[in-house]
Amino acid sequence: MKLAYKVVFAVVALVGLSSCGIYKKYETPTSTALTKAYAEARQMPVDSAAFGNLLWEDVFTDPMLVKLIDLALANNTNLRNAQLNVEIAQANLQGARLSYLPSLALAPNGAGASFAGSDLSWSYTLPAQLSWEIDIFGKLLNSKRGAQAAVYKSEAYAQAVRSQIISGVANTYYAIAAVRQQLNLSRNTAQLWSETVTTMKNLKQAGGVTEAAVVQATANYYSILASITDLEVSLDQLNNTMSLLVNTLPQEWEVTDVVNLQVPELIRAGVPMSELAARPDVLAAEQTLAAAFYTTASARAAFYPGLTITANGGFTNLLGSMVKNPGKWFYQLAGSLVAPIFSRGQNIARLKASKKQQEQALNTFEYTLMSAASEVSDALTVYEKSREKSAYLVEQVANLEKSVEYTQDLLMYSTGSTNYLEVLTAQQGLLGAQISQITTKLNEARAVINLYQALGGGR
Repeated sequence: MKLAYKVVFAVVALVGLSSCGIYKKYETPTSTALTKAYAEARQMPVDSAAFGNLLWEDVFTDPMLVKLIDLALANNTNLRNAQLNVEIAQANLQGARLSYLPSLALAPNGAGASFAGSDLSWSYTLPAQLSWEIDIFGKLLNSKRGAQAAVYKSEAYAQAVRSQIISGVANTYYAIAAVRQQLNLSRNTAQLWSETVTTMKNLKQAGGVTEAAVVQATANYYSILASITDLEVSLDQLNNTMSLLVNTLPQEWEVTDVVNLQVPELIRAGVPMSELAARPDVLAAEQTLAAAFYTTASARAAFYPGLTITANGGFTNLLGSMVKNPGKWFYQLAGSLVAPIFSRGQNIARLKASKKQQEQALNTFEYTLMSAASEVSDALTVYEKSREKSAYLVEQVANLEKSVEYTQDLLMYSTGSTNYLEVLTAQQGLLGAQISQITTKLNEARAVINLYQALGGGR
């Protein structure tokens, strides 16, 4: 036994000198400026006031929208599956932890034998086997750490799905509100344009305009009726999208009439890395890298021996070739140190593949981080430019309303100072500006929602 301990100690010392990577814990890489900034940001305290760290109830305060988000979080199939993935990963981690414990097997057996016509002689054995793998070279350790990384990854993925659902419901909600506004505007405008057709017909009878004015006004009227059908289709599709998000049959959803999302002040020079580091997809990508790191460590550990201690014991009446009653207790203790010899080629290939997969995981992690920065930058730009555009559209709509009023008055009450084309052009320009005004307000709301998601919001 002392000799066995000496052998084990020598092997452990050898491994300690040559293979420290077997036992090393994963650390965020700092080989590039990007990953170094990320690693530093992960060490900073969490800023609870950051936009992405706000509770979704503090960002989305519309009562109808809050109700729909609650419903989606309770019923959405994708979120339930993501939560089940967390439970699966936790079960795997529990199994990895329990692998440190000895295994116990009980295999009772019995048999009867007769010699030269004698009575059956019954033998029985009640054996129990205890087997314990001593994790000298980190095989079980790296398996457990990899399972823990899988848990963290599934939790981050579940948070990403939660964030996507919240943002998806909010985006769909405001899109429904915007399309309904556009429908109401188009229907009211269609009524006004119908009156314009009547006016043109009356003016034609009075000799004020030609038949060309009547047919042009009529064509204008039918064009807006055609656009209304497109809006009605869009509204139906949006309602169906919302129904899918909350996991229910298609139906119409009530929304607030005004597309107006109140948000904290978002104008700033840039987004700190600490906010990007909190994104769940970034965290999931890093945990994928951590799992690949531990897979590589396991591949290294496969080059070294495995130490297993076994103990056998039980009760039997079969002693050699003799059956003796009553039976006797027996026990046996053994240890084995198994080193790979002929599998070395496979181990080399496995280690090489693991290293390449680890490189792939690092590339994906860095790309995810850069993609996150790009998404945040896009959302900030859209938000700021949408607010700027909204201010211009307010002025444009005000001037076009005056233009429609003036051209209609001139057509009705003056001679030769204007013609029907100017009236129709002014009407079309006003409708286009009003539609654009609603769309821009929707884009502003979407930018806020997308920014909240891009910063990992939805806790």
